[in-house]
Amino acid sequence: MTSKGKTRRMMSVGLIGAALALTLAAPARAGETPTAAAGWQLTPTGTDARFRGLAAVDRSTAWAAGSRGTVLRTTDGGRSWRNVSPAGVGDLEFRDVEAFDARRAVVLAIGEGEASRVLRTEDGGATWTESFRNTDPRAFYDCMTFFDRRHGLAMSDPVDGKYRILATRDGGRSWQVLSSAGMPDALPGEAGFAASGQCLVSSGPRDVWLATGGGAAARVLHSADRGLTWTATTTPIPAGDPARGVFGLAFRDRAHGIAVGGDYRKDQPSPRAGAVTDDAGRTWRPSATPPPAYRSGVAWLPHGKAAALAVGPTGTDLTTDGGRTWRTVDTGSYDTVDCTADGSCWASGEKGRVARLATKDKD
Repeated sequence: MTSKGKTRRMMSVGLIGAALALTLAAPARAGETPTAAAGWQLTPTGTDARFRGLAAVDRSTAWAAGSRGTVLRTTDGGRSWRNVSPAGVGDLEFRDVEAFDARRAVVLAIGEGEASRVLRTEDGGATWTESFRNTDPRAFYDCMTFFDRRHGLAMSDPVDGKYRILATRDGGRSWQVLSSAGMPDALPGEAGFAASGQCLVSSGPRDVWLATGGGAAARVLHSADRGLTWTATTTPIPAGDPARGVFGLAFRDRAHGIAVGGDYRKDQPSPRAGAVTDDAGRTWRPSATPPPAYRSGVAWLPHGKAAALAVGPTGTDLTTDGGRTWRTVDTGSYDTVDCTADGSCWASGEKGRVARLATKDKD
């Protein structure tokens, strides 16, 4: 085995072992991470903002975007966070962030009309440039994704009966609304959920998926040409109510994906809150043992083909069989989760919570 291959295997074993160690930990108290050799380790953010936007770059660098126009960045593995929020945007709600490295990142603010905006930084958040401001009062942008450092998309709830797609070809410096000719009609009452930055996700250079809810069915739309044409497929995750549907998607390649969701209301159950696909989203199957409650975020563990984490306000679930069965491994509250190619996972959520999945021997 080459040294590169050996290193990749060690990272894979270590990271999956860290996730599995959560299943052996004692039950958490007051929503905190259990003490164990490995598990979620909260990091000191110094704020009580809610972070539904998260972009993990590597084991050292991550960005979090959240309420009250707050953006944080760490470059030391979460030991310290720097507030790099844009000036004068305390009334904005950031729900998604996509980062290319420690210096370049793009954040999405949600809301009706001009509340939906995109800002970009090229100097680690020292300065920000607004690259898009929505001027259509009917549009409400929810999520964005990037295929590479240049090409990205953002999605809005339906306008004139179809989801609106915004595209960039220059890393988020400029944006254009794509034609809706290739977009299927939205269902009555259907929309996206700006809950975790994962209602629009991509894999590879051209494939992108859009998650929906609120209508009669919870659907996933797929495009294989960077958002020009789309097909829609119904998932087994329940809908039929404005609070129900698919909230988060993750694809480990262009074929294999996981969908999570449910009903975000605390007093409502969320049966069948997980689904899987192995054909790029043409068909979806319900998880045999789904997450036990509403989940808003999901991420594949790197270097493996079967392990993933799902998070929500009531806990974290682990699957080791590609999303078919899930087991709750932590009871802390998180809204979104992201893992990196070099073997780290991060989660973020309410009350300034940002955590890393850490192992005793490495972190």
